[in-house]
Amino acid sequence: MFINLNLESSEPIYIQLQQQIIEGIAKKQLQPGDALPSVRSLAADIGINLHTVNKAYQQLKQDGFILIHRQKGVVVHPDGVPQADEEYRQELKAKLRPLIADSICRGLSEVEFSQLSKELFQLFNEKEGEKN
Repeated sequence: MFINLNLESSEPIYIQLQQQIIEGIAKKQLQPGDALPSVRSLAADIGINLHTVNKAYQQLKQDGFILIHRQKGVVVHPDGVPQADEEYRQELKAKLRPLIADSICRGLSEVEFSQLSKELFQLFNEKEGEKN
């Protein structure tokens, strides 16, 4: 998996890293049980502070995406990511509210917003080398 961080972005690096790993899981580039680099190794490889990597890993662990073993290291959760429940749906709605409000303020229609969402879902559901 290739990590691509934008060091000039206003988005914190640890969040970008988190999102890149989640995208790798969503695109099936990272499978349950796959090993991830250690905190030190990943920090050195991409040239960021190890505390930044640790913060991203801890949040991914808390959200159920990865497991951190003292002996085995960091792995994508072997049982897969916990499935969406009512709590997750409520959190998702809370995150979507400001995006939808911003989109409306900028003149984006519900159809355009839905189309963008559909395109992103298709991007994540494409099989490697296969285009829809």
